[in-house]
Amino acid sequence: MDLLARREHSMEELRVKLRARGFEDGEAVERELGRLCAEGLLSDARFAEAFVHAHRRRGEGPLRIAAGLRERAVTAEVIAGQLDVQGDAWVELAREARCKRFGAEIPREFDERARQARFLRYRGFTEDQVRAAL
Repeated sequence: MDLLARREHSMEELRVKLRARGFEDGEAVERELGRLCAEGLLSDARFAEAFVHAHRRRGEGPLRIAAGLRERAVTAEVIAGQLDVQGDAWVELAREARCKRFGAEIPREFDERARQARFLRYRGFTEDQVRAAL
């Protein structure tokens, strides 16, 4: 319970943390995780929503956020429900991230455009979003 009081966790994160704290009985861990889900105290969908919100505020794009959710064993259906990769808001976020890092002026030289595009791709934006931001 103490772990859930601090922040949302995915089921897999909580499973790993419980095992790291010495709860070796896999059946007991699974039973407890099932009980927490049934009581509404543990939810991958709620975790994904909080994760997307936090990482969006950091200026990360949908591809990077989705990869982070997959690392935490969140299902593809939950990810798709929380992440609209094609939304126009992502283009605006890519523009904001580019402006924050490089300034408002759009680069004219190929090398600088390529550098800024690499930065946006690293941040997890799609090719279409990168092109729109540049």
